[in-house]
Amino acid sequence: MIFFEPHNRDKTLLPHNPWTAMISPRPIGWISTRSSAGEVNIAPYSYFNAVSAIPPVVMFSSDGWKDTLTFANETREFVWNMATWDLREEMNLTSANLKRGASEFDFAKLETAPCQIVAAPRVAKSPVAFECKVVDIIPVRDVKGRKLENTIVLGQVVGIHIDEQYIREGLLDTAAMKPLARLGYREYAVIEQVFAMDRPPGG
Repeated sequence: MIFFEPHNRDKTLLPHNPWTAMISPRPIGWISTRSSAGEVNIAPYSYFNAVSAIPPVVMFSSDGWKDTLTFANETREFVWNMATWDLREEMNLTSANLKRGASEFDFAKLETAPCQIVAAPRVAKSPVAFECKVVDIIPVRDVKGRKLENTIVLGQVVGIHIDEQYIREGLLDTAAMKPLARLGYREYAVIEQVFAMDRPPGG
């Protein structure tokens, strides 16, 4: 077992930062937004997850003030779209560094669908999408209180879209949707097999 401080790893042993390879798999925050001027954006975020169930709240963390963060701050809305195996190429294309205001939906040839509550569109072929209202936008700080490049966006889920073909006997069939997960480096995983375990009493 080796030990190192994050800023002082042995680069002969680990030439590439293993951070995201250790915190994996991670859900992909495929976030679509609309600016106050009507510009539409979608981008995948490596840091995304649920943080609350009642009410449902999700978060994503943006490295710098990119269009997604800027637009979510302007309109206080965003949409999370499930990235799946069938949408892997389109998801990857939406990570392209386009000029500000250019639509990744157009660039990736992604069909949009309207939302019911928020103005931003969703990915039409994504099996699940969350319409979200921004609850808070929080700058990330280090132990000395210095602001880092990352900013956390918390959003309350106010509407949920589910493709009914993936509902089996009242349960959502996760494996059938084949959601993608982010690993380290350039690696991804696809969920195709699941298993269940009963919790211990009181668990």
